[in-house]
Amino acid sequence: MTESQIAVARSVPDLVRDAQRGNVHARDQLITGHLSLIYNVIGRALHGHPDVDDLVQDTMLQAINALGALRDPERFRSWLVAIAYRRIQMHMRSRKMTLMRHLPEPVDVPDPVGDFTERTTAELVVAEQRRELAEATRWLEDGDRQLLGLWWQEARGDLTRAELAAAIEVRPKHAAVRVQRMKAQLELSRGVVRALRAKPICPELSSTIRFWDGTVDSVWRKRLARHVRDCPKCHFHQAGMVSPERLLLGVVALPVPVALWAGIQAAAGAGLTAPPLVTTVSLVAHLTQHKTLVAAVTATTVAVGGGLTLAVVNEPDGPQAIAPPLSITATPTTATAGPTPSAAASARATRAAVPATAEIFVAPGGDDDGDGTQARPYASVAKAVAVVKPGQTIALRAGTYRPTSPIAITTSGTAEKRVTISSYQGERAIIDASGIPADQWAITQEASYWTVRGIEITGARNATWTCLSCTDNVFQRLTVHGNAGVGLMLRNAGTSGNQVLDSDFYDNQGSGLSVQFGDGDGNLVRGNRAWGNARDGFDLGSFRSRVAVEYNWAFRNDANGFALGGGTEAVAAPHSVRHNAAWGNAGHGFVDEGNTGAIELGNNTAFRNSGTGFAITTAPAVLRNNASVGNGRGEQALSAGAKPSNNSWEVAAFAFGSEDASVAEGPRTAAGKLPGTDYLSTGNGIGASMSGS
Repeated sequence: MTESQIAVARSVPDLVRDAQRGNVHARDQLITGHLSLIYNVIGRALHGHPDVDDLVQDTMLQAINALGALRDPERFRSWLVAIAYRRIQMHMRSRKMTLMRHLPEPVDVPDPVGDFTERTTAELVVAEQRRELAEATRWLEDGDRQLLGLWWQEARGDLTRAELAAAIEVRPKHAAVRVQRMKAQLELSRGVVRALRAKPICPELSSTIRFWDGTVDSVWRKRLARHVRDCPKCHFHQAGMVSPERLLLGVVALPVPVALWAGIQAAAGAGLTAPPLVTTVSLVAHLTQHKTLVAAVTATTVAVGGGLTLAVVNEPDGPQAIAPPLSITATPTTATAGPTPSAAASARATRAAVPATAEIFVAPGGDDDGDGTQARPYASVAKAVAVVKPGQTIALRAGTYRPTSPIAITTSGTAEKRVTISSYQGERAIIDASGIPADQWAITQEASYWTVRGIEITGARNATWTCLSCTDNVFQRLTVHGNAGVGLMLRNAGTSGNQVLDSDFYDNQGSGLSVQFGDGDGNLVRGNRAWGNARDGFDLGSFRSRVAVEYNWAFRNDANGFALGGGTEAVAAPHSVRHNAAWGNAGHGFVDEGNTGAIELGNNTAFRNSGTGFAITTAPAVLRNNASVGNGRGEQALSAGAKPSNNSWEVAAFAFGSEDASVAEGPRTAAGKLPGTDYLSTGNGIGASMSGS
C-alpha cells in the first residue's frame, strides 16, 4: 500500500497523530474527510452569503495551523466544528448581518433566495413545505440560525449530540434544551410564513402589517409571532406541518465548490488532493496559485436527484461570478488576475442560460390579437410580459417598439424556470418610451428570476427601468440612453442576487445605473460603462447592503463616477469595489457620500476627474493598489479610519501605458465585453485592469 492508502485506512485520531508528526498525507485525509461537514455547517448558518467560502477556508486553515496544539486527538471533530461555530459568530457580530425579506403582497412569496444556499434551491422547491421552512429561517434570531446549521448536521448523522454541545460550549443536556427552543421558534416562524401567505389573510393580521415595510427585524419578529401564537385564525395554519427533521433530511448535502478546495490547497501550500465530490476537468498547475486565479473555469452543481453535474463556464449567459471581498490582513503588491467566482454564482450561471428557442415572439408589425408565435407575433412588449409563464422566453424581433402606457412586469420565474426577454438572435430591438406619460415610470418590474438581454431602451420621460424588491435577475448587454431619469434602478428592501452585466448607460438625465433605497445580499455590477449622464455614472446611494462593483468604467458624467453609498440616509454598507476606472467626470472619481461602512477598494483608477480621485472622507475603507492621477482637487481625501496601502500616492511615480481613451470609449467586442485597451494601464499591479471583462 502507498502511504496515502495507509492513511485512508486509519482512524481519525490516528490521522491526527500522524499529521501532528508532519505526515502530509494524513493531514490531507483529515481535511478531505471533514471539508464537506464544515462547508455545510457554515453554508447553512449563513444562508448562502458571499463570504461562506472565505469563512470555510479560514476555518480549515486555522485548524491546519493549530493542529499541533490539539492535545486530545479523539476530540478532533468537535474541536473543528467549534472553530467553525466561532467563525460564524465572529462574522455575524462584525457585519451585524440581518437578512431582510420584502413582502409587498403577503399572499405570493417568491422562492427563497439562499437560506441553505442557492446550490440547494432546486431541492428546496420540490415540496411546498420546504419552501416555507427555508423562508421561516429568515425569522430566526442569529443565535438560533447558527444552532440550526449544527442541528441539521446532527439530524442527518454527520454530528453527534456531544459534538454539537462541544461546539456551542455547553453540556449535552443543556444543548438539548437549546435545540428544543430553537425548533419551537422555527415552528412558530413557519406559522408566521403560512399566516402571511394565507388566502384570504387574517383581517387582524392584515391591519397589523399595514405599515410594515417587509423588514425582518427583532420588533416585527416578536410582534408577528405573538399574533400568530394568540390568534385562533392564524394558529389554525400551523396544522399539518411536517416535522423539520423530515424536511431537512430530504435536502441533499451542499457540494464543496472547486474554488474553495483550490484556495485551501494553495493557502496550505502542500498540494492537498481534491476529494471525489470536487473533481473537475483540470485541477492542474493553475490551482497552486492564489484562489483568485481559479474557479472561472469550472463549477459543480447538484441536480434535483442529487447527481453531480460538471458545468464548464466559458462565457455564461446567466449570472456571473461574485468575487469575495478583499482581505484586510495582507498587502499584495501585484494586481489580482481577475474576479473570483463563488460556486453559488457559477451554479446560477448554468441555470440561467438562455434557451435556444422562444415560446413568445413580438414584432413591431405584429398584432396583440395574435397567438405570439413566430408566424403571428404580438405587437407590444406589454402583451408579452402579461402572458409569459415561468420557463418561457420572449423574443423581440428587430425594430422599434413605441408603448404609450407604462409596462409592468409582475410574473416571476423560478430558480429552475427563469423567464427571459431578449432580442432575437442578435437583432436590434429598441423600446422607445417617449410616448409614456412623463409622470409615470416607463418600465416597472416586481418579478424575480428574469434574464433581460440585448435590448435598447431610450426616450423615457421619467425613470426608465425600475426593479422593485427583485431577486435573482440578470440584466445583460443592455443599451440604455437618452432618458429623462435613471437608466436602470434596483431598489427597495429584498433586492438581492441581481446582476447587471456588460451594459452601457449614457446620456440619461439621471444616473446611469443605481442600486438604491433598500438592502439585500449578492448584487453584482460588472463589465458596464456609464458616460455622459447628468448625475453619477454608478450610484449606490442609501443601499444598506454590500454590492460587488467590478470592472466597470464611468467617464464624462456631470457628477461623480462612482457614488458608493450615503445618499439621503446614513448607511454603513461594506461595498466591494474592484478594477473600476473613472475618468473625466465633473465630480469625484470615487466618493463614499457619508457611507460609514468598511468599503473595500482595490485596483481602481481615477484619472483627470474635476473633483478628488478618491473622496473617502467618512468610511473606514480599505484602499489597496489604487491609482489616482491628475484629478482637479487632489488624488485622495481619506477618513482617519481608512487603511491605505500600495496606492499610487504612496509609491514612486509611474506612467500610464496610454492616455488615449478612444478604444475604451469605442465599440464593445463581438461578445459584448469591454474593449481591451492599454488606456490607463500601469504594468505594475496598481490601478484597474483595462484588458476588458
